[in-house]
Amino acid sequence: MTFRPSTARAGILALFLLAFTSMAAAQAVSDEPDSTLYRLAQSADPASASLNPSPYGMLESPGASRAPIFESPAPQANPGGLQIQGLPGANVPWSIVIVLTALTLIPSVLLCVTPFARLLIVFHFLRQALGLQTTPSNQTLIGLSLILTFFLMQPVGAQILDNAIIPVQQGHITAMDALKIGQVPLRKFMVHYVREKDVALFIDLAKEPRPASPDDLSMRVLLPAYILSELKAGFQIGTVLFLPFLIVDMVVASITTSIGMLQLPPVVISTPLKLLLFLMVDGWHLLIGSLMRSFS
Repeated sequence: MTFRPSTARAGILALFLLAFTSMAAAQAVSDEPDSTLYRLAQSADPASASLNPSPYGMLESPGASRAPIFESPAPQANPGGLQIQGLPGANVPWSIVIVLTALTLIPSVLLCVTPFARLLIVFHFLRQALGLQTTPSNQTLIGLSLILTFFLMQPVGAQILDNAIIPVQQGHITAMDALKIGQVPLRKFMVHYVREKDVALFIDLAKEPRPASPDDLSMRVLLPAYILSELKAGFQIGTVLFLPFLIVDMVVASITTSIGMLQLPPVVISTPLKLLLFLMVDGWHLLIGSLMRSFS
């Protein structure tokens, strides 16, 4: 049997015609309404003969608009909340916004109105004086500073709780009144440890009149003056703490150099000696006791 090109072309043309006919038939079937469902609806209710079957197999009125299959609920307005752009229907109470904002400011407030900065600076000076790079770790020193700060500030916090927080929760005073009342214990604490030189500096920078008494100082002047005084006090205590260990380093370095031990770093010998000296005098007890008495 000889294969002819004309026969092949005829076969290909027949295949194309068959495929086109199948697609047209499928389109016609998809556009044709479901006659079975339509007949059932007519037999069940003759008044529904005017209803047109939808292409989805559901009955609908000719004049009715087709509703979407999935419809999201309409957002409900809440006049008592704060509307946020980009979140339709979502609202956040003002109290949550204020609390979240206050949480971000807690570290700064802790540094400005508490002795946390002084304690942390002294502990870092001690670690450098002992020649230890990572022991105690930063987390340990920060945790110890926080605990000692809580110990020192607990009476002040109790006064703020009794005089400001509890009355505002009970509705006896407003939030602004509570803020003014809560400043009084903090002001007394900071005025007791702030230096007059630092206060005079910030009064001159702020162009404010000289106050008649420490109670007349504004928080704008008192806060930076207090943190500056705490930094100076921390560096003073750290320098005094550093001197005995510096003497040990100098003695060990001079001894190792005089006997010709040039290849051995002096810190290898001085570090154990400093640790022994610190443990023999019970250094942690003396240091913590001196720091706590400095705030008495």
